[in-house]
Parts: sequence; structure tokens; C-alpha cells
Amino acid sequence: MWLFRRKGPSGFSSSSTAEEVTQGIDASGLTAIVTGASSGIGTETTRVLALRGAHVIMGVRNMAAGKDVKEAIVKEIPTAKIDAIELDLSSLSSVRKFASEFNSSGRPLNILINNAGIMATPFMLSKDKIELQFATNHVGHFLLTNLLLDTMKKTARKSSKEGRIVNVSSEAHRYPYREGIRFDKINDPSGYSSFAAYGQSKLANILHANELAKRLKEDGADITANSLHPGAIVTNLFRHNSTINGLVNLLGRAVLKSVQQGAATTCYVALHPQVKGVTGEYFSDSNLAKPRPQGQDVDLAKKLWDFSMDLVK
Repeated sequence: MWLFRRKGPSGFSSSSTAEEVTQGIDASGLTAIVTGASSGIGTETTRVLALRGAHVIMGVRNMAAGKDVKEAIVKEIPTAKIDAIELDLSSLSSVRKFASEFNSSGRPLNILINNAGIMATPFMLSKDKIELQFATNHVGHFLLTNLLLDTMKKTARKSSKEGRIVNVSSEAHRYPYREGIRFDKINDPSGYSSFAAYGQSKLANILHANELAKRLKEDGADITANSLHPGAIVTNLFRHNSTINGLVNLLGRAVLKSVQQGAATTCYVALHPQVKGVTGEYFSDSNLAKPRPQGQDVDLAKKLWDFSMDLVK
């Protein structure tokens, strides 16, 4: 049972599935990277893109899990073109290794889906000494995108097909720390809130897409950058919080989206012709939506860009 079925201007709603929003779309000839592809909506996004004919490269932390996902999809869709490359977004050296391996393969890149994420973890620092949620959800994707941009620009020029960068954010971006991004206290354990830190990283996903969209436009590159809220979904993102985990399992089926519905907005923004030329926007339920005012703050987006560049130096 899904409670809010009203269709938006796109013709889709919160109950639309990834297969439904891509019905009739031919993605053959397109190459896509999906991060966090070995579970949840990352797996479903990979499956549906492959079903529509795209060649999908899964960025996965656990290669054994990635292999299982690939085998399961190929069993269902024998024509599926899927590869897996190891990628741990909490490690800048792993991100660099992934990008280097992909770029040197000579493959084109039409679509980049920054999907991987962790949620509400206890305070921890990454290998690079950055708070873990900010490191994984934002900084890793920020670096990955920058390292793949030349390949995407080259592909867009050669193929005359619009490139698309998709950041999977969350409505949790509405509940970060009061100041939005704690530039001076990113790694400060005092005052750390696992949920506010998650909200901060998801706000960063939106600001990153907005600033990137602006820069790509100024460059004259035929590449769009957008962010989205997938919907509250039954996935293992909740694993770090036992109370929420229990509630999710209890209430899940009634109020949360299935994984098929959860991957819909990502697949819509990545493939649908309605989204052609649309950039620097935020989507929810496969329709345009508005983020909180901080998510539209151009100065904050620019400040975050410069801050992130310093972190990945």
C-alpha cells in the first residue's frame, strides 16, 4: 500500500517504479557509472539501466557482492552489459584508483550516478581524516566527478549526446546543522549529531550539483547536473540505528517505498527525455521539486566547492 499516489506534471508519482518511468526508452549506446551499486536502489538502478540497454559500470566497495549482483542481473537479462570496479568512496586513494582505471579503459561516459551513501553513523573519521558521512556521501563523489569530467566532456562532444550527472541526495537535507555546512567544525566530535551530519552531507550533494551545473554551463559543456530525493525506502541504510531499524521493519511496507519505487527518480533523471537540458534542479517522486533555501544558496555552493577542492588536494 502506498499512501501518496497523486501524479505530478511529469505523469509519474511516488508509486511509479524505475521500470515504469523508463518504459520505451532506448539507452543502448550509453555508458553509465553507478556508485553503491551492490545493494538497495543502486542495484535496482543498475538493473533498469541495463534493461534499457545501457552499459553499466558498478562502483562497489565489496567486489564479491558486486559479482553476485552482476550474475543475478545477467541471469534475468542475458543481454545486460555490466562490469564492476572496486570503489570505496570514503577513501580518496580508492576514488583516484577507480577513476584512473575507468579513464584508461578508453570507455565513453554518458551518465554518472553518485548514489552510494552511509547514514547516521557514530562519529568516525575516514582514512583521510574527514568525518565519515561527509567523506563518503560528499567528498568522495566530489572528487570522483571531477576526475571523470574530462571523459564525460569528450563523450558528449564525440557522441553529440547530452551527458548527465545525478546526485542522489535526500529530504534529510532539510535537517542539517543550523548553519547548514559546518566548515570550521567538519571533524569536531563535540556537538556531533549522526542525523544532522547525514543532513549536512545530503545538503552538500545538492549544492555540489548546483555549482557543477553552473560551471558546466559556463564551460559550454553539454552535460547536466541534478540532485534528487529517492524517497524513504526500505534499505540497509538504517543499519546503524537499531530503534529506527525496528520501526522500519514494523512500518516499512505501509509508508515506505519499495526499492523499485525508490530507484525511479534516479532512473527518470538519468534517462528521461523530459529532463533533457534541465540542470541545477532538484527532483522528488520523478517530478521537479524545491530544496530548502540553503539548498539554493549560490554563495554556500561556491564556498562548499572551494572547501571541497582543498580537502581533495
